[in-house]
Amino acid sequence: MESATLSNSERLVQAACASLADLLLEKGWKLATAESCTGGMIAAACTSLAGSSNWFERGFVTYSNEAKTDSLGVDAALIEANGAVSEVVARAMAFGAARHSLAQVSVAVTGVAGPTGGSASKPVGTVWFGFQVDGLLTSETRVFPGDRAAVRAATVEHAVKRLIELLG
Repeated sequence: MESATLSNSERLVQAACASLADLLLEKGWKLATAESCTGGMIAAACTSLAGSSNWFERGFVTYSNEAKTDSLGVDAALIEANGAVSEVVARAMAFGAARHSLAQVSVAVTGVAGPTGGSASKPVGTVWFGFQVDGLLTSETRVFPGDRAAVRAATVEHAVKRLIELLG
């Protein structure tokens, strides 16, 4: 990607990915992603950097509930009981991404990017994040404003920045 063709937001994400790469390389660790609402955008941002094969292990795009179960080992009963956009599913996705890869670090995202699909308890813009860093599993939620593109872009940016904080 030529930097002249990138938006300001994309340049910020690219810079954050470079910082993330430095931290992972320092530790000799690799990253795996498990993405639903972003459809692989975190993996794409990471792998847009030359040399990413030294620290990016793999990405799972698990958009459907079946994919979350089949590829990541998320228990279908968890999804049924809590919905795909939930803390327990995000945590299970992060755990599954690490378990089904050679990575020491994983990030998972599941959310309602919109424009439809929201509810009173999970409005459009709601995203659950799961992170696993060297065996420690954490999670958090955010509600991002804007349209589908804005929610997805904010999700990518937050995921990368939060990984930097967790590794720093």
